[in-house]
Amino acid sequence: MTVNTDDRAAHAGDWPFVLTNKETDVHNHPGSHLFLLYYIFYSDCRNRKKKMFGFRADGRRISDIDPIVQITPYLMPMRCDAQVFLQHEVDYEMLTRYIAEQMKKDERITFMQIIVAAYVRAVSQHPEVNRFIMNKQFYSRNNCTVSFTILKDYQNAQGGETAVKIKFDPTDTIYEVRDRMIDTIDNNRGLGPQNFADRLASFVLKIPGLATLVVALVRLLDRYGLLPGAFLDALPFHTGMFITNNASIGLHHVNHHIYNFGSTSLFFGMGLLEKKAVVENGKTRMKRFLPIGITADERVCSGAFYAEFFADMEKYLNHPELLETPPESVRYDKHAEYHVPKAPRKQIEGKA
Repeated sequence: MTVNTDDRAAHAGDWPFVLTNKETDVHNHPGSHLFLLYYIFYSDCRNRKKKMFGFRADGRRISDIDPIVQITPYLMPMRCDAQVFLQHEVDYEMLTRYIAEQMKKDERITFMQIIVAAYVRAVSQHPEVNRFIMNKQFYSRNNCTVSFTILKDYQNAQGGETAVKIKFDPTDTIYEVRDRMIDTIDNNRGLGPQNFADRLASFVLKIPGLATLVVALVRLLDRYGLLPGAFLDALPFHTGMFITNNASIGLHHVNHHIYNFGSTSLFFGMGLLEKKAVVENGKTRMKRFLPIGITADERVCSGAFYAEFFADMEKYLNHPELLETPPESVRYDKHAEYHVPKAPRKQIEGKA
């Protein structure tokens, strides 16, 4: 299914309930946490009365795929069974020049933001990669999400860290991707629990045995598609891609495992720069590259779809200027179209 981006305004509607810091600030004791969980589940059940079998709050079940692909979850029931490891090198010097050119326009862009923007754009053209598997069934994700971990105080690692998740619109430009990332980072920085996932984890760990019970319950509800949408929105492990920037803490790139908990299908691990000998114009020189370790769930789609997806990502990483304008059209899986409201453009400095 292909949608012209000029028609996206016609799809504005009611957006799902999202937990914000303001809404959770008043829930500071165990009783209110339990009430909040009940409210989320009750509200979501009311909103989903008319949904048929095969629907989840974060996706829709699909079955029109090749049988050899469709049977792989039965052969490899867990994501750790189906991990495929890839390596990619980004031209650091070329991206550095692009970032410097953007600075002249008063636009601050980071390497991580370029990678995320390239992912969002590639997903807009290859929805097959944005699928996930739950309970051996294939689902088309009804969102484009990226999760990552941030330091609560970027100047002090002792301040702790938290995981965040961001929803992107498939028509987002690199500037809109940057703005969404910076807003989320700013809203989740600061000492103490800053988001619902932090607050829930802090609460359940205070009572012996409760964490085991809650996680088991969440796994069970998730397995059968009964987790409320607001709850899924707050969990960073239910995402299309998880990315980590090891270079920011002085570490090399890794091929990070993908979690069995949640629905993560891709994990990108950035690392410290590497120098390699290259031949240019008949001369050999040392060139700097930004290495990325990629871990993928091979069950999600065929290798041919993955190849097209990564080829597009490489194109956008080599030509980030293509990300400055929206795509001409967006491809969606059948009955899986989604949109995220646009925020006003702004020029701000960010750290990602």
